[in-house]
Amino acid sequence: MDAAEPTEGAAWDEVTPDAARRLLIAAVEAFAEQGYHATTTRDIAGRAGMSPAALYIHYKTKEELLHRISRLGHEKAVRILQAAADAEGSAAERLARAVRSFVVWHAEHHTTARVVQYELDALGPEHRAEVVDLRRQCDAAVRRILLDGVRDGEFDVPDVPGTTLAVMSLCIDVARWFNAAGRRTPDEVGVLYADLVNRMVRSGA
Repeated sequence: MDAAEPTEGAAWDEVTPDAARRLLIAAVEAFAEQGYHATTTRDIAGRAGMSPAALYIHYKTKEELLHRISRLGHEKAVRILQAAADAEGSAAERLARAVRSFVVWHAEHHTTARVVQYELDALGPEHRAEVVDLRRQCDAAVRRILLDGVRDGEFDVPDVPGTTLAVMSLCIDVARWFNAAGRRTPDEVGVLYADLVNRMVRSGA
């Protein structure tokens, strides 16, 4: 199972103490393999080598675990995309950086990213609203790059909101199909997608 890839565990280095981190990684594996609703707290605790009672020391509910996974993943996405939007260079260079780094993250952490991106509806209303706000920040960073490119004559994009959605969807979908044993590395997929997106938006002028 690809959930055990080393890069997946590395996605949660900031989580402490170690027991909380182990539970988070176990939850990611279980949610990705079985889906949120089919996973029990006993499943998660067992994967982490802990008792169900030990899980509740760190997380009050299964939904709290999903919320932390989703929040941390989306906060990382915001940092990646805002860094690209704020970088020096032309709009085309910044868009390529945004797409390349966003795609690489989704490929390197494809198991985590599937949970982060596709289990949103399992969150409670308050937690869902928090994550939706983070998603809006991601969209805003890409939209800003596209608007700069249109303003400067680099991009021909009649529908910036729709194009923003298309770019984000293209990047996020990498988590659904990427296979670490496949013929392309995360970096190679990132370069490919960055080129495809720039071809899609560039102006013919």
